[in-house]
Amino acid sequence: MSINRRLLMTNMAWLALAQAAPLRAGSFRQIPQRPSARVIVDNDFAGDPDGVLALAHHLLSPTTQTVLITSSFLAEKMTPEDVAPGRTAQMGADSAMETMRRLDIAGPPPVAAGHEHPMTDTKSPSAAAVAIVAEARRSDRLPLFLCCGGPLTNVAEALRLAPDIAARMTLIWIGGGGYPSGGWEYNLATDAAAARLVIEDSALPLWQVPQPAYRQMQLSIAEMTADVRPISTFTQWLYDQFTRPPSFVTLGGAWPMGDSPPVLLTAITTESSEHLDQPARRILDDMHYGDVVPGRQIRVYQRIDVRTTHADLIAKLRLHAAQAPAQAPGVR
Repeated sequence: MSINRRLLMTNMAWLALAQAAPLRAGSFRQIPQRPSARVIVDNDFAGDPDGVLALAHHLLSPTTQTVLITSSFLAEKMTPEDVAPGRTAQMGADSAMETMRRLDIAGPPPVAAGHEHPMTDTKSPSAAAVAIVAEARRSDRLPLFLCCGGPLTNVAEALRLAPDIAARMTLIWIGGGGYPSGGWEYNLATDAAAARLVIEDSALPLWQVPQPAYRQMQLSIAEMTADVRPISTFTQWLYDQFTRPPSFVTLGGAWPMGDSPPVLLTAITTESSEHLDQPARRILDDMHYGDVVPGRQIRVYQRIDVRTTHADLIAKLRLHAAQAPAQAPGVR
């Protein structure tokens, strides 16, 4: 055997040993981290499972405190066959609670479901809207981010119920077409009236991740199979959520993880992605952008740091698998 080949095999053996070694917290001096923000996670959890994956990532992040989870409804054409019509918001809430149960989260945050329809003039606020208002009004030293990966229904209802909360949190929204023209996009089109209230009629600080940016967040099927699934019984369950895509979806070599950018921007870093601060624009009937909203500035992301997001997710899943359940971070 040549020296170079022997050296290569030795290095491979050490690498395999290092990967197999347990990642036990407390067995070494750790780089210090502490929460720097609170997050409300709002999503249509009964739909695409990338929302469940992003929720797990939020919950396992020690630099944020997940203080509330709210669930929104699915548009009829996106409702899976095994989800009862008219119950998608509650099914989403159930999915969020099941995710926390399987993660064995100690002291899980409350979960509240929204209405099963777009925002209307009803005077009866949803449990989700009431919970958002309560958390926004609560005094805390940590700033609050509302991370929305679905339609803006729950956010708009909370603002209509209590306009003052616009000064007490920042919204990160996955939705809307690309700038400058816009166009049809699911989260926007599912409740355009809610989006208009939030964007055109409120002063809520908004970081928008529109379709061209969130579509960058792709995780290959091979990575999911080789790097995510084998980690633990939780990741086996998580992987299984992706094995039943809607009948109208034809997958290529990757699954879009479009709900993950808020985790990057709240729990990891804002410095490796690119954005522009620009005037907000009105939303037309065809979902394109119209005139500038006077005095309204928003942050719009153009490029998202995919590598750091996915590497951080996989590492946190491995760390969680090696820790006792009571040591799971990220929840107050």
